[in-house]
Amino acid sequence: VHLAVPGGGSAQAGGSPRPSCAASGYSYSSNSMGWLRQAPGKEREGVAVIFTETVSTEYGDAVKGRFTITQDNAKNTVYLQMNSLRSEDTAMYYCAADLPDDGSWYVPGTGGTDFIYWGQGTQVTVSS
Repeated sequence: VHLAVPGGGSAQAGGSPRPSCAASGYSYSSNSMGWLRQAPGKEREGVAVIFTETVSTEYGDAVKGRFTITQDNAKNTVYLQMNSLRSEDTAMYYCAADLPDDGSWYVPGTGGTDFIYWGQGTQVTVSS
C-alpha cells in the first residue's frame, strides 16, 4: 500500500490550502484514512479521520470547525480542506490509512495511533 501526498509548502495565515492523499496498492478498500501532524518538539497530534464506509469523520480539538476531511472513493483519495490557518498549524502533516479492529485513530494526550499504513510527511508552514 502506498500513500502519495503532493508536496506541501508555505501558506499565509488565514489561508485555505487543500492537501490530498492518494492511496494505491490496495486489494481491498481501506476502512479509514486520516491525517496527523507533528511540530518540532511537540507531541504528535491527530488532525482528522474519515471512516470510508460510513463517511463519518472525527477531528482533533485544535482544528475543529476549521479543517474538513473528505474522500473521493473513485480516486482513492482523501482531501484536507484547511481554513483559517494559524501559525500554530505549522507542522509536518502525515497521511495514514487503515485501522485494525478496535484500533484508535488518535489517543489524545499520548500521540498514540493505530493506523497501519503511512505516507511521507508533507511540511506545511504558516506565515503571518
